[in-house]
Amino acid sequence: MKKCKGLFKKITSIGMAIVICSSMAFVQSPMRVKAEEIWPEPEGIQSDAACVIDINSGTLLYEKNADAVHYPASITKIMTALIAAENSSMDETVTFSQKAVYENEQGSSSIARDYGEQMTMEQCLYGMLLESANECAYAIAEHVGDGDCQKFVDMMNKKAKELGCQNTHFNNPNGLPDEEHYTSAKDMALIAAEAYKNPVVAKIVGTRQYTIPPTNKHVDPTPLNNHHMMLNFYKTSKWLYKYCLGGKTGYTKVANSTLVTYAKKDNMLLACVVMNTSQTAQYEDTTKLFNYYFDNFAEYTVKDSVDLNESGKTGILGKDITLLNIGDGSVIIPKTVDLSTVKAQIKETKSKSASNSKEKKAGRIEYTYANHVVGGADLLYTTNTVDTYPFHNVKKSDGGSSIPYIKIDFKFILEIIIGVLVIIGVFVFISKKIKGAKIRHPKRAKLYKRDLSMYKKIKKNDPKKRNRRKRR
Repeated sequence: MKKCKGLFKKITSIGMAIVICSSMAFVQSPMRVKAEEIWPEPEGIQSDAACVIDINSGTLLYEKNADAVHYPASITKIMTALIAAENSSMDETVTFSQKAVYENEQGSSSIARDYGEQMTMEQCLYGMLLESANECAYAIAEHVGDGDCQKFVDMMNKKAKELGCQNTHFNNPNGLPDEEHYTSAKDMALIAAEAYKNPVVAKIVGTRQYTIPPTNKHVDPTPLNNHHMMLNFYKTSKWLYKYCLGGKTGYTKVANSTLVTYAKKDNMLLACVVMNTSQTAQYEDTTKLFNYYFDNFAEYTVKDSVDLNESGKTGILGKDITLLNIGDGSVIIPKTVDLSTVKAQIKETKSKSASNSKEKKAGRIEYTYANHVVGGADLLYTTNTVDTYPFHNVKKSDGGSSIPYIKIDFKFILEIIIGVLVIIGVFVFISKKIKGAKIRHPKRAKLYKRDLSMYKKIKKNDPKKRNRRKRR
């Protein structure tokens, strides 16, 4: 019995030792498991459809039912403003037609313009984007469309296709209810991002108040207020957001509330679109989305973050990167992710640049993470041409030389020297010609010979010369 107990103890102790050794071995040599790529997203977004886009990189950060078709209401005017800004000057005179004034839904947004009233394009854009004036939108469309509103609407649809919109069709410039007038949150985000790159649109959507001066029909000025309550103290200060840069509101009974908002924090510039939501939820959702992505994502400039000298970076472009530069571009990723772990792919381009361009597009470096395209930049080949002297043409504050310099044009100097030598040669040649001409003249030659013979005789009979000979 004692022997059995002793044997049991030995077996138990051996087993324990094996377990401990195995545990130690596991701790010392852990298995390396690649971290799963996770795209963080906020929860509790109430709007039926929403989308957030990073304007700098073009990355779609958030999508909820983003491809679902909805009525846009007055956020349509973002596209109207973009087309107008691209196809007119701000000082052009816009005249309000009878259609512009009267063919709008009764009770819809307006600043009470009259038939025949005249304002500048800039004033019309302020009226349309701040007060959402439908008559201003129609007048803008007629003016840019050479009197034809449908022509302007066609321009809107063409632009939407160019931007990659797949679920959009516009049928008017103001967003009033129409079964053939619709878009999606994703398409509207693409439009909003492109519109903000236009300085005219960016300036106007970010203006809190504006006053239209007296016109030919109104003797008093017309004050305007931006209805976007995250930017402007309009009715309430509850929704004011310190990073907000502006945007556009929208509402109809069939569309419900729609909202486009721009915000910037540090180097991140975002556009948020919410559709088919309530007047309260539109601001709650937009604020939540902005805060989430500002807090959890970081943006990097590609040219400051990539070293093309690292092996394999240029991929199909080859190893000769002496003239390869990185163009403007950025990448936005979760703060928990290291940029070096993000997948980078080089794509070759077939496009040709202008013959007089010093840079041509060789390809593009594109980054992806968690099945999201998170940005990139063009790769440019620069020709080996130097127009100015290095270092001296750089400001001292930027590390250049402070020594004044003179640019010497050797070709010009050589041309001057050759010119001077030619002039001297011509002058000498002409002088010799004149002298020879004088000597060869018949009468002068005869006189010269006579004078010469007389001179020789005088010299020969010179008494002083004879006295010198005698002394010798």
